[in-house]
Amino acid sequence: MRKRWMLVLPALIGAAVVPTEQSPAAQAASADRQGARIAVPAPVERIAKLTGPGSINDTEARFALKATDLGVLWDNGSGEILTAFGDSYGSGWTGPGGGAGDPATIDWRCNLLFRSKDRNLADGMSLDSAAEDRPGHAKEFLPCKKIDRDEHTVIPTGGIAVGKRQYVQYMSVNYWGPAGSWFTNYSGFAYSDDNGETWTKDPDARWQNTEAWDDKFQMVALVKDKGYVYMVGTPNGRFGSAHLARVPEQQVLQKKAWRYWDGRTWSPHETSAVPIAVGPIGEVSVQWNAYTGKWLMLYLDEHRAAIVLRSAESLTGPWSGEQVVVKGTEYPGLYGSFIHPWSSGPDLYFTMSQWDPYNVFLMRTKLTDDGQVTNLVTDPGFEAQTTGTPTAPWQLSGTGGIDRTNLGHSGTNNAFVRGSIGTHQLQQTVAVRPYHRYRLSAWIRTAENNNETMLGVRTLRGRTIAQQSGGAHPQYTKVSVEFDAGQESLIQLYGGFFGHGQDVWLQLDDVALEEIR
Repeated sequence: MRKRWMLVLPALIGAAVVPTEQSPAAQAASADRQGARIAVPAPVERIAKLTGPGSINDTEARFALKATDLGVLWDNGSGEILTAFGDSYGSGWTGPGGGAGDPATIDWRCNLLFRSKDRNLADGMSLDSAAEDRPGHAKEFLPCKKIDRDEHTVIPTGGIAVGKRQYVQYMSVNYWGPAGSWFTNYSGFAYSDDNGETWTKDPDARWQNTEAWDDKFQMVALVKDKGYVYMVGTPNGRFGSAHLARVPEQQVLQKKAWRYWDGRTWSPHETSAVPIAVGPIGEVSVQWNAYTGKWLMLYLDEHRAAIVLRSAESLTGPWSGEQVVVKGTEYPGLYGSFIHPWSSGPDLYFTMSQWDPYNVFLMRTKLTDDGQVTNLVTDPGFEAQTTGTPTAPWQLSGTGGIDRTNLGHSGTNNAFVRGSIGTHQLQQTVAVRPYHRYRLSAWIRTAENNNETMLGVRTLRGRTIAQQSGGAHPQYTKVSVEFDAGQESLIQLYGGFFGHGQDVWLQLDDVALEEIR
């Protein structure tokens, strides 16, 4: 059986529970609960500001770098960490965000590359040197046109070393769209044989975007495992799902040698790639973590305005549900989180950007194994819900809400649906591995006259795969259903009831989806 790991989160005591719309059971005030669980997690620690004014590296004075973002990290195989930044600016930058300032002195460079030998991350990460075009001036290491609606910028998204050669995977941005959206011409590989001083863009190692702007590998994380280089890719922007491809280490630049995970095998056809984790996924980072014995996937969930983490024993999945690491309410405008390869023990270090002050920080959280079977559901107990209205990743069909008054099976929160006619459900889309078996379970409590309850899964096209139907559950009852995913890589799980004219309700809590074969 697979087990999941969790974050070790120090508690802040004294947060208040805010009254919200409640189910009839909540309005009746259960006597089963003994007090409210009101501890609020503090999930991350900011270790140091790495770039810009006031940073531990004094990058403005040393490298003419006042503002930048991202901070893509990889081990160069020779005792250094290479760090690639995105759009970067000099003394004329005024902020907030990218591109703001005096055009005459802003000194825009589409990307920069730095090196670090620092292994003591507890007090930050020193940036020891940079690829420069003159002393004291970090250079743009991948050229870009700087022409909007042609090639506005070129931004690194992943890096990897194979022997002494360094590879960067980058995206050629055509133009910036609405918040969280941008549109790329293509993604491609560049390589360096002198530790990042000079780079060559390979014109044949490119993934051209489609006319619909939906190619699956426009932004990628790069990792190595057992002789292969893997790409975990997403479409341009922050709203797509993650897909997987691989190639033998010595054939990175041979596009025809790449194979794409189709749910059963490695296909030569990119269009065959199936999602391994459901979006929205923005600026993904993936690393093997020896402490937990699992692959970790870190990224921005734009809908939740949070940096989140998934884990898996295999790159092909199944990937666990999301765990929130950093909330946008704590660090407004956060994005671009990249795992430091030299994280060790329970400490997980990563870079993180903020739009204002448009600079990069080193962050730390802690990991442990909670001993539980891996759950593919995100926010399974609805504890991340902060109002009476369900929010991502949960969706409400019909009428219902969130109880936040200790009436769930466990924890503070649970979801409920209520109505008299038609279907009322809570639902979530989850990535599964095709042709594997799963068990969906949930704890359900209902009105005594609710005789048509349901827990099940269906395709995104609406076809029911499996459903456990039943009558009333006056006390919380664990309901389960097993199914084979067949050819599906994305499924929608749901729980609720169908009403026939009487006002009835259902409470839902502790939803779990587990792979059993």
